[in-house]
Amino acid sequence: MDKIRIVLVNTSHPGNIGGAARAMKNMGLAHLYLVEPEDFPSGEARARASGADDVLEGAIVVASLDEALAGCSLVMGTSARDRRIPLSLLDPREAAEKAFTQLDDNIEGDIALVFGREHSGLTNEELQRCQFHIHIPSNPEFSSLNLAAAVQVLVYELRMAQLQRAGEPTKMRKFEASSMLNEQPASADEMERYFEHLEQVLIEVGFHDPNKPRHLMARLRRLYGRAGVSKLEMNILRGILTETQRSLRGENPTRSNDDV
Repeated sequence: MDKIRIVLVNTSHPGNIGGAARAMKNMGLAHLYLVEPEDFPSGEARARASGADDVLEGAIVVASLDEALAGCSLVMGTSARDRRIPLSLLDPREAAEKAFTQLDDNIEGDIALVFGREHSGLTNEELQRCQFHIHIPSNPEFSSLNLAAAVQVLVYELRMAQLQRAGEPTKMRKFEASSMLNEQPASADEMERYFEHLEQVLIEVGFHDPNKPRHLMARLRRLYGRAGVSKLEMNILRGILTETQRSLRGENPTRSNDDV
């Protein structure tokens, strides 16, 4: 990601610069180039960056697109409008793949993703400086994205491509606060004891007639089999059954659900 730069051309609203900086830091990018921004540095940009101050402080302000692209061997420009000049068209995911293919091949030079003005995007002349044209497949009836939102879409795809290449997970697993042991699946013996307990409670509440089973327990076994019950979840289920039986006998509850 250190060889990828985000280039914003002639940005008119400083808040969009801050929003772009925040999106970049969220996804692990740091190199921001600003071509003739109308208002920068700006307190509004800093406010919208929401902690990505280091990206703003490290931003390189230049007077031309050529300066921003110096040292780049792959340049991809974004646009929501059709152009008369044909360019190789990529969606954001394909653009991320293109970027990391170049990185994998150890090709010298940086990679630039270029974003145009809020009101008119990149000019045809500026797009000619790009080898590829990136189009975000948004709603055709309302296709123009906010500048910072467009940056977020592309840097997200870059982040996903990076994680996949590194073999790192793209989603986090949620762990219960109790212990790793409780995240282990319930054993076959534990499941069998649970089904015996469940059937007994269903009989006691009048929901299940063992003389007319109608495949109820077989269907419940399939249901719980699909769920993949953990040890912690088994404790919760057994606790519910136990408290149901206590309630049927008119006894006071032994614990609340806050204990599980």
